[in-house]
Amino acid sequence: MEHAEGSILIEAPIDDVVEVIEDYEAYPEWADVRSADVRERGEGGRPTEVAFEVDVPVLGKASYTLRYRYAPGDTAISWDSTDAHGAVRDVRGEYLLDEIDPDTTQVTYRLAVELGPLVPGFIRTEGARRVIENALGRLKRRVEMG
Repeated sequence: MEHAEGSILIEAPIDDVVEVIEDYEAYPEWADVRSADVRERGEGGRPTEVAFEVDVPVLGKASYTLRYRYAPGDTAISWDSTDAHGAVRDVRGEYLLDEIDPDTTQVTYRLAVELGPLVPGFIRTEGARRVIENALGRLKRRVEMG
């Protein structure tokens, strides 16, 4: 399983960042996601299971379902896959959220992904790193645009 991590400062309150992260059905508008379907909701209507379809560069299509957990105080959102098909075999990750001041949030994104068995090592490592960079940059733009 390949692991990657990155951080970014977002000029917005933590609640605004959480609102964008939790709006999974809007991911196709701004993230590298073809579709997102909330399958289950938990306490307060928060999504707890979401099915995604994505295009993995060079490797093709993938679909997976993620189970989400939310830390008290919205300081972390974590997930793991319950089902995966195509180019991706397993996905685990988390967003760690740290309020720097009332209008600035540091977001750390940790990702572990298992790709198909025939994928060369350098593509695995580079791919995980690029996913982190792209996801954080797109999240920042989406939150700061309002």
